Amino acid sequence: MNQKTIISLALLAVIAIVAAVAVKRHEAPLSEVAAGDAWLAPALRDHINDVRQVLIKGAGDKVLATLVRGDKGWTLAQKGGYAVDSGKLRELLLKLAEARLIEQKTGAADKYATLGVQDVAAADAKGVQIELDGLAQPFVLIIGDSNPRGGTYVRRAGEAQSWLTGASLTVDRDAANWLRKDLVSLPATRIASVTLTPGEGKPVRIEKQAADGADFHLLDVPKGREPGDAFTINAIAGVLDGLQLDDVMPAAEAPAPAAARKARFETVDGVVVELTGWDRDGKHFATLTAVLDDAAAAHAIDAAQAKVKVEYDKAVADASANEEGDKAGEAPLKPLAVTDPAKDRANRLAALGGEVAGMNARFGGWAFVLPAYKYANIDKSMADLLKPLEPATAAGKATPAKR
Repeated sequence: MNQKTIISLALLAVIAIVAAVAVKRHEAPLSEVAAGDAWLAPALRDHINDVRQVLIKGAGDKVLATLVRGDKGWTLAQKGGYAVDSGKLRELLLKLAEARLIEQKTGAADKYATLGVQDVAAADAKGVQIELDGLAQPFVLIIGDSNPRGGTYVRRAGEAQSWLTGASLTVDRDAANWLRKDLVSLPATRIASVTLTPGEGKPVRIEKQAADGADFHLLDVPKGREPGDAFTINAIAGVLDGLQLDDVMPAAEAPAPAAARKARFETVDGVVVELTGWDRDGKHFATLTAVLDDAAAAHAIDAAQAKVKVEYDKAVADASANEEGDKAGEAPLKPLAVTDPAKDRANRLAALGGEVAGMNARFGGWAFVLPAYKYANIDKSMADLLKPLEPATAAGKATPAKR
């Protein structure tokens, strides 16, 4: 047998093997072919940014949330077009894009309910349906129960076949949970004073005891009384630290009553946040606005620039002393507050103005539902912030208050 014949036989053998594998693959059950091989949402891969709308439906075909992408980014139709938590949404879209079909499950409609993948038109449907608009091909998916061993049961709408996907897919059914929750974050270290004005009664004011301190002083304490627990007083200054919303609606749909309470937060650098709060339907509502107190801002910048100059002068003196002592030292760089105080001032004012503008962009036109624990810290009267009176005995002597 010559070399040419051997090569021909080898090629024929390879062709035969390839053909056999192809036939076997063609005849294999779909679950064997697709396991770890097929994408759940092929149209979504590399096209996440093409999605323009996400529609979430529950039992009875009820629309739970409509997330729409427009000129202002992602917004939620059910909440008047308020901003969506785009990070949370993107995480879901990435999971869908990366999900693979792991195992073929039932194709019988009467068994869909056991996996939670029956049509959501059914009143007792357990799953949730997600519809993505904007892709080259429509994508509608019913997300069912989680598999105890990992993964999620799913069924693409219009298809009889259900699947187990390797991804852990959960879709929030509460529209409010799709909102961007962050409102403002002004730490108590930045607060100079807070004034609480109830709907009825006298205002309550607290003020930072020392510029670099953490404690606040209760002002206008009635004669013969003492301030109460420092923790309670200091907590008022922390209301705007990491403040988030629980829910939101257009301000026109939740007008503040005439007897609403007010809270005014003044920072050490001139930013002022004014909060109007009231209760409705067992919830704590609030509107917020921000302004810049020009005089306070100017005073804060003067102090900041003076501090920078003192620190720079000290650094120069230290460097000079090191040179005289035969120690290598580098001359400090001149900060802008020293080289060009006017430009430094303009930059600082611009930063404060931008901060205020950013707040008002989030606040404007909205009434927010605040967490109860945050709202409780502005729902305070003078009596709430004083030490309790000691009860008098029949003989006119005072007995210690119970603690």
